[in-house]
Amino acid sequence: MRILLTGATGYVGGCLLRDLERRGLMVRCLARRPEKLGGSTAATTEVMRGDATDAADLARACAGVDVAYWLVHSMEGGVDFERADRLAAERFAAACIAGGVRRIIYLGGLGADDDRLSAHLRSRHEVGAILRASGLEVIEFRASIVIGAGSFSFDLVRTLVERLPLMICPAWLATPTQPIAIDDVVAYLSAAIDLPASGPRIFEIGGPDKVSYGAIMREYARQRGLWRVMVPVPVLTPRLSSLWLKLVAPRYSKVGRKLIDGLKNPTVVNSDAAQREFAIMPRGLRAAVSEAVRQEDEEFAGKRWADFADLEELPRRYGGNFEGTRLVDHRHAVVAVSPDRAFAALERIGGSHGWYACNWLWTLRGWIDRALGGPGMTRGRRDPDTLRTGDPLDCWRVEVCDPPRRLRLAAEMKMPGRGWLEFEVVPRDGDVTIHQTAVFDPRGLGGLAYWYAIWPLHEVVFRRMLAGIVRAAVRNR
Repeated sequence: MRILLTGATGYVGGCLLRDLERRGLMVRCLARRPEKLGGSTAATTEVMRGDATDAADLARACAGVDVAYWLVHSMEGGVDFERADRLAAERFAAACIAGGVRRIIYLGGLGADDDRLSAHLRSRHEVGAILRASGLEVIEFRASIVIGAGSFSFDLVRTLVERLPLMICPAWLATPTQPIAIDDVVAYLSAAIDLPASGPRIFEIGGPDKVSYGAIMREYARQRGLWRVMVPVPVLTPRLSSLWLKLVAPRYSKVGRKLIDGLKNPTVVNSDAAQREFAIMPRGLRAAVSEAVRQEDEEFAGKRWADFADLEELPRRYGGNFEGTRLVDHRHAVVAVSPDRAFAALERIGGSHGWYACNWLWTLRGWIDRALGGPGMTRGRRDPDTLRTGDPLDCWRVEVCDPPRRLRLAAEMKMPGRGWLEFEVVPRDGDVTIHQTAVFDPRGLGGLAYWYAIWPLHEVVFRRMLAGIVRAAVRNR
C-alpha cells in the first residue's frame, strides 16, 4: 500500500508523517520545499518536489497511490483563500480519479452546516463536499482547536495568556468548543487507512471536554502558574479583536483574524459516529495542555542551534529572536583547533576558571540570586576540568554533556522563567565552529520584561564570553 501525504511540512502533516513512518508504511510526500523536511524522513518515505495546487504535480503524485491525505489549506496565501481552496480541491480530486486512488482522507473543521458559518469554516466544509463529489471514498474528519506544541490555534492562545495579565474578553471567548490533542487527531487520521470500505463518511472528533475558549486560556495559565484577570465585555467584535491581536501578537495577525471570525460559531461534536467506529479514547483538556507543554520542551531539548548562524548576517534585533514562546540569543565563532580542543575549553567553564568574561558581573548576579533564595555562584563544580550530565555548575546544572559536540546548561538561579546556555562544536574544513546559544522561556509579561531589561548586559557578557572561549581553545591547542 502506498500513501500520498500532502501538507507534510505543516504541523498536522508533519506529526502524521512520523506516525505513518513508525507503522512502516510506504509514504510519498508532495512538498514545494522538500528541504523543510530536513532530510530526516524514513527509508520508506519518498519526497517529491511539487505544488499541491498544480494539476501536473498532483497527477504525478497520485500515480500508483492507494490512499491520499488532503491536509492543505490556503489561509496564509491571500485574501481569496476560499477560491484557492476550492480550485485546489477540484484539481486534487481529479488527480486522485486519474491516478486510481481508492480512498481520500481529509481533515476539516467542526461547525454546523448553516448560513452563519464563518468564511474559514464554510471553506473547510466546501472542500469536503468537493472531494465527496468525486465519487471516491472520502473520509472527512471535522475537528475544533487542536492542542499541541506547534498548533497555530494553541500557539495563539498561549501567546495571549503569556503576554496579557489583564485580558479584555469579547463575547466570542465564551463560545463553546471541544478541543482535541494533536496525538488524538493523528490517531484518527492514521486509523482511517484501515477502515473497511463503506462509502463517504464524516466523523466529528473532539476531546471529552466541552469548554469555552476562555476556559482553554485559564487552563494554560493554571499549568504555567500565571495569575490572569479576564474581564468579559460585550462590544469587542471579531474585527476589533483582530486589530487588538495585531497590536499584541503581530506575527499571528494575518491568519488570526480569519480564525477569530470563526470563533462566533460553536464547534462541538454532535455525532457519536467516531466513537462507534474507532477504538480511540481522546484525552481531556488538562492532559492535552500538559502534553503540549511537555512536547515543546522535548523538541527544544533536542534542537540544534547551528542553523541560527545564518541569522547573524542580518541586523541583530533587541532581545534576540523568538522561537515559539522562547527567546534566543545565538552567536558563533570559527577557530582553527580540533573539536576536542574546543570542547576542552568549554568544559572548563565556571568554578575557579570563571566564565571567560565579566566575572564580576557573574559574582554580582550570584549575590542577587542568594538574596532571592537561589543557589548563587558558590556551588562551584565537581571537577576542575571535566563535566558530567547532572553536575551542578555554580548557578547552573549540566543538562547535556556530549564531548566533543554539545554542552547544555540549565539555569537554576531565581528568575521569572527558565533559561539554558548551550554550546555546540561543529567541524568544518579543518576548523571548528563554536555555537553559543542562550535560550529563555519567559514566564508571563514579567519574564519578558526581565529579559529585555538585562539584554544590554547579555550583549556584553555573551559576546565577550565567546571571545574568551576562543582564546582559551587557541591557547591550549
